[in-house]
Amino acid sequence: MKVQFIAKAAAKTAALMLMTAGPLSAQDAPFGTTADTDYAAMLWEVMQANNMVGPDAIRSFPYEGVEPHGKMLETFYTKATVDGHTGDLIVKRNYGPEGVTIDQVLGEPDKHLGAVTVMFRREAGYDADNQDWFWVKYLPDGSLDKNPKGMQLAGRVAKGADAGCIACHSGAGEDYLFTTDAIKMN
Repeated sequence: MKVQFIAKAAAKTAALMLMTAGPLSAQDAPFGTTADTDYAAMLWEVMQANNMVGPDAIRSFPYEGVEPHGKMLETFYTKATVDGHTGDLIVKRNYGPEGVTIDQVLGEPDKHLGAVTVMFRREAGYDADNQDWFWVKYLPDGSLDKNPKGMQLAGRVAKGADAGCIACHSGAGEDYLFTTDAIKMN
C-alpha cells in the first residue's frame, strides 16, 4: 500500500512538472526562438534602411521562379551590417499568385509581393555546418511567416529536417546558393 501511494505521488509530481515546464521544443528549437526573431527584426530594419525592403525598395527586372519561392522573383546580393557584424546578404522577393506575369509584377509589385526570403551570413561559428547562414521568411509587412506547426521562420530554418531552407539549399553546393554559379561571394 505504501509503495502504491509513493508511485502515485511520483506520477502526479512528474505530470505536474511536465505541465508547468512549458514547451521544451521551443527552447530546443533550431529556429524561431526569441533570439532568432529579435535578430530577424534587426535585419529587417537594416534592409529597410538600405532600401532592400519597404515602400522605398529598389526594384529590378523579375524573373520566373520555382517553388517554394514565388512564381516571379527579384534577387539582390549585397553586404550588410547587423549588430556589429558584416556579412553577405541575399534578399529574394517572392511574387505571385500562379499565372502572374512580369508586366503585372513590374506594374504593381506591392500587390503581387507574397514574401521576402533572406539569407544572411552571420559570424563564424553561428552554424558552421551550414556556412553560418541565418534564414528568414518575412511577410510583405516585415512580420515573420510561420511554418504549419506555428514556428516563426527565422534562424536555422529546418535544420536537420527533410524539408526547409537548409535541407533544400544544402543541395546547391558549397555556397548554398542556386543563383550564383558564376558569382563568387567573399
